[in-house]
Amino acid sequence: MPWHQLSSIEEIENVKRASFLKPQCIFKHSTRCSISHTAHRRLEQHLSEIEKVSDVYFLDLIRFQEISNHIADVFSVHHESPQVLIIRQGECTFDESHLGIRADEIIQQCLTA
Repeated sequence: MPWHQLSSIEEIENVKRASFLKPQCIFKHSTRCSISHTAHRRLEQHLSEIEKVSDVYFLDLIRFQEISNHIADVFSVHHESPQVLIIRQGECTFDESHLGIRADEIIQQCLTA
């Protein structure tokens, strides 16, 4: 699986630093939610296209709730599940949740200066 798995709070600081070089995409996934599974499947189908414009990260919300809470605090976003965040220049510039998560919009947001 080409996703970078997030498993520590320290990795969020690495994502933030990397966002000054290129957009970073975080997908927050709940393994207990059918909508999250649908969003995950949709992204998997277009992952190679997303990887051309962004580094992509995967967070298992069930295993790493503390990291999800940290992401909400650091990037000043309301916690959703599933949720996609685009991080640029150390800030969350885009977030979407549930069935609003679309690969084409993620790509467009990553390409927007």
